[in-house]
Amino acid sequence: MKSIWCSVLFLMISTGMVMGQLKSPDEFLGYELGTRFTAHSDVTGYLRHVADNTKNVKLVSYGTTYEGRELKVAIVTAVENLDRLEQIRQNNLKLSLAEGPEMKLTNQPAILWLSYNVHGNEASSTETAMKMLYTLAAGKATGVQQWLKNTVVILDPCLNPDGRERYVNYFRSVMGAVPNPDPMAREHIEPWPGGRSNHYYFDLNRDWAWQTQLETQQRLELYHEWMPEVHVDFHEQSYNDPYYFAPAAEPVHQDITDWQRSFQVTVGKNNAKYFDEQGWQYFTKEQFDLLYPSYGDTYPLYNGAIGMTYEQGGIGAGLSVVTLSGDTLTLKDRIAHHFTSGMATLEAVSEHGGKLVDEFRLYFERSAATAPGTYKGVVIKAQHAGRMKKLRELMDKNHIKYAFGMDRGLSGYNYETRKTESFKVERNDMVISFQQPRSVLANVLLEPQTSVSDSNTYDITAWALPYVYGLKAYAVTDAIKGKYNDIQQQTATVPIVAKPYAWIFPWDDIEDAQVLIALQREQIKVRIAGEAFSSGGKFFPAGTLLVYRLENEKQLKSLSTKLQAIEQRLKMSFFPAASGFVDKGKDFGSSAYQLLKAPKVAMVMAEGSSTQSSGEIWHFMEQVLKYPVSIISSYNMGNLDINKVNVLIVPDGSYGSDMAGKLESWLNLGGKVILFEDAIANVNESKPFAIKKKELLKPEDKGATLTYSSRNQDNLSEAIPGAIFKVYMDRSHPLAAGIGDYYYALKTDDRIFEPLVKGWNVGVLKNDSYMSGIAGKQVIRKLDNGMLIGVQNIGRGAAVYLGTDVLFRSFWESGKQLFVNALFLVN
Repeated sequence: MKSIWCSVLFLMISTGMVMGQLKSPDEFLGYELGTRFTAHSDVTGYLRHVADNTKNVKLVSYGTTYEGRELKVAIVTAVENLDRLEQIRQNNLKLSLAEGPEMKLTNQPAILWLSYNVHGNEASSTETAMKMLYTLAAGKATGVQQWLKNTVVILDPCLNPDGRERYVNYFRSVMGAVPNPDPMAREHIEPWPGGRSNHYYFDLNRDWAWQTQLETQQRLELYHEWMPEVHVDFHEQSYNDPYYFAPAAEPVHQDITDWQRSFQVTVGKNNAKYFDEQGWQYFTKEQFDLLYPSYGDTYPLYNGAIGMTYEQGGIGAGLSVVTLSGDTLTLKDRIAHHFTSGMATLEAVSEHGGKLVDEFRLYFERSAATAPGTYKGVVIKAQHAGRMKKLRELMDKNHIKYAFGMDRGLSGYNYETRKTESFKVERNDMVISFQQPRSVLANVLLEPQTSVSDSNTYDITAWALPYVYGLKAYAVTDAIKGKYNDIQQQTATVPIVAKPYAWIFPWDDIEDAQVLIALQREQIKVRIAGEAFSSGGKFFPAGTLLVYRLENEKQLKSLSTKLQAIEQRLKMSFFPAASGFVDKGKDFGSSAYQLLKAPKVAMVMAEGSSTQSSGEIWHFMEQVLKYPVSIISSYNMGNLDINKVNVLIVPDGSYGSDMAGKLESWLNLGGKVILFEDAIANVNESKPFAIKKKELLKPEDKGATLTYSSRNQDNLSEAIPGAIFKVYMDRSHPLAAGIGDYYYALKTDDRIFEPLVKGWNVGVLKNDSYMSGIAGKQVIRKLDNGMLIGVQNIGRGAAVYLGTDVLFRSFWESGKQLFVNALFLVN
């Protein structure tokens, strides 16, 4: 018995000793924080150390990055709160569901979420996160223990480990024996593609609402399980800039409440108090606005929280850099500034915890009772099943409620015509009411025209989802409520044909590309209908795809078996045609039905390429289409083997005036080049390319009246931070298959081209093309009557001109249709 009690006593002492061995970051890492950049594995190792050696910290793993790195948050609060942490979480979640007045809580701590290092090369914030975690876990700093009684802190030390490691590894590889503070030293100048973005070169700070990237998807799932009252996103800006914290700049979206605005001021003043004590420079109310819905500050704001961005000067600063003012900015300085603002924010949140929780509850109660804007909801017509499915997925990710169908007709704003019209609500039309807990976010994502108080915005100004998805929709001023919880499944009647002449299948959205890919992988020949036709009493539009039995059975005796397997795997049905003699249109022996080539794809990705454009294409090919693509250097464009590569994708970028010459012989042999945006400028008026940028009249000279104080306003006539334009499509061309009469392009520049004389002007802008968002008068005048999307035949090959970013941030869903058309259908 004595030996048992001795063992128990030894275990108790050992446990106590272990809990008392909490190390500071300096002690754990073996170097002073701020004297070098910490590897991500060591950061996660320190998180585990803190959690193992304290009683008030809990670690939660929420996923991994594309490159397999851990994504973790540390939850820190008073021990008594940690013991009832799940109850706190569930109570808070109920507040966001507006479940009634009984949810008025008196003992509910506020939840503060701190996000660090969403941009990988803004590297000081992850170092700060370790210092912040230690300070809160140790509880020795003045006020910390009391603050944590009123607050649950969720600390994410690195939102973008892949980008951060890219930056840190580069810096380590080029730094000398001691840091070189000279701004011209190579340790301050990152090579392409830089560390800002994630593995696929996406800016994760612009992905919150769209959730296209793995890191965002996993993080937002956790975020919606907690729904914090306050979220702070720690960033860096130019190392020559002072510190920035809230309140934010205009424009501020009209749906952001007075309370959300006022508490930003409260926090800002508290931050300022501590910065004033140190004499540190800072600014507020400039540059960083609250409009675009997919930032780390705006997305929380549209979800009831107080969202704020903090910006420390430091991009490219390394461990030490001399600024324009002659001062030397060190990593230690940057950590100190971020740490101070973080602690000051925690203090403000703790002091106003009760008010924050109460206002959070009221936010969702008001949302459920009253629509926030002009419209009470939106009806989206049932068309393009694949895009409707994707829209539903986006609504689900953002916890926006919707239903289907109604028993009455309505009148509403037609997004296509921009007029109020009567319409009928069909059974499978999506009905989204703005009287729901997430009404503000729903309104922001769907409103036809975002109200902007100040045009000096930091990002795009138009993103209305009906335009993004290319779906017909109406915004209504009457309260609406859908009748059904789900769509009515429609089963197509497929005739039984013992020996089909051909099998027919549609090309309506990008999911159909998976059918074509599956067929071509089985070496099955596929043809495209160049014109509409009718067969077996059924109408088929131009762009429909066909598999002829005889020409395939010559090489594939098991053709029917392979087709059946594809039908079952992809849950679709081929329509069998009994005869090559059609009811209307061209018979199947006509040259109107061309064989499609199976794409063998390469893409240029190198210095000079836009990282955003490159990443969008790379991500789409690998993660969405799951189609093989070879990444090549721009130097290899002149060495393409037509037997190995018959499609070349050139992202937005600058590749040199000799690009046309490099591609000419390959194009003549049958190659196809897809040129994105400024890549077109590399072949502008260069044989054999017939593309020519449209010469635009210069605006009148305003030099005589221009004043320095009004310089920003005077430049607004040239501004186009991101607006939506209607592109008129030639529906008869394969590049337009599945699009319809119009494609809605997001324009962030005034690029437009002369109509092709030798080629096809598939998408053109006209004088009524402007639809939504900020676009200056001069820009609208310029984007008038010109080509934006086109195809030119060159020898046996072709050039596809995409004068707009059809894969913008991977959320511009209808643009993906254009890209797969260019990839698979244009011969």
